[in-house]
Amino acid sequence: MAGGIGSRFWPVSRTNRPKQFLDILGTGKTFIRQTFERFLPIVPVENFLIVTHVNYKEIVKAEIPEISDDQILLEPIGRNTAPCIAYAAYKLKMKNPDASMVVTPSDHLVTNQHEFVKVIEEGLDFAEQKHSLVTIGISPSRPDTGYGYIQIDSHEQSGTLNRVKTFTEKPTLEVAEMFMASGEFFWNSGIFIWRVEDIVNEFSRHLPELNQLFTSILPRYNTPNERQAIQDIYPECRNISIDYGIMEKAENVYVHCADFGWSDIGTWNSLYEHAERDDQGNMLSGDLNVYDTQNSIIRVPEGKLGVVQGLDNYIVVNTEDVLMICRREEEQNIRRFVEDVRLKKNGEFI
Repeated sequence: MAGGIGSRFWPVSRTNRPKQFLDILGTGKTFIRQTFERFLPIVPVENFLIVTHVNYKEIVKAEIPEISDDQILLEPIGRNTAPCIAYAAYKLKMKNPDASMVVTPSDHLVTNQHEFVKVIEEGLDFAEQKHSLVTIGISPSRPDTGYGYIQIDSHEQSGTLNRVKTFTEKPTLEVAEMFMASGEFFWNSGIFIWRVEDIVNEFSRHLPELNQLFTSILPRYNTPNERQAIQDIYPECRNISIDYGIMEKAENVYVHCADFGWSDIGTWNSLYEHAERDDQGNMLSGDLNVYDTQNSIIRVPEGKLGVVQGLDNYIVVNTEDVLMICRREEEQNIRRFVEDVRLKKNGEFI
């Protein structure tokens, strides 16, 4: 899944080149390229499908030149994760109804590749044998309010997997602390594994209107008419996540609880947790002279000198056309900043 706009990483992540197409970590590779290479030990190149917005087709081709045009599924408009996953699932149904799917965001960090491959392969085996929907839960290292949580049923275990008891959206800090203490809750990674037949059945059961739309164009999949068919039905698709639409309602849902150095790198603060910092706790990027400054994120573009003095716990991001300064503990306001700029500047700078 590579269609998001990454607004929480504004002003670096923009509509014309969002987070998944950036090298925010400074590794020399974008998030989507890292995701592709992470799955190569498991998935043949010809079996990848990338669902993205129509505007990002050329960026995807530049980042992953190994794949063909018909492996890039183009959404005319964003409609959240359920329609995105349905597009890929129904296309696969026509190509290979016995296939299994691994669904993953394209902009996450994984530091333990060996463990990651092991967990995905175990999830595939389980989904194929048990006809279950499998999700990957991450052992929480702190009570984080930025993630959704999965509660396991400790009485229903099958090997390394547990039946899912509940899904919970991003909680308050107090609730997150309770989750952490209970030992029953894991972060929701947004990675899913299932057989194509099983997820299509769940769409039919829990999202019948989406099932009807994607079923109506089955003969046009994998033909020159596919793109027009998708353009015809997508505006009618309900804007709903796979979690709300299916995972919270389906009965045969299991979670593989894992720890492979995962982060969704969803915010500047989560990036701070994984980036190198100086001896004053500053995460610095660019040509910077910094004085009396601690625990801050400061970023300037190439060709610009930044001189900063007297900051503590701030985010300072300077691009060619935008300067954003905000306190780290109030970075949730960035989405509000983006909406205000969108309205006041008629979409410019977004």
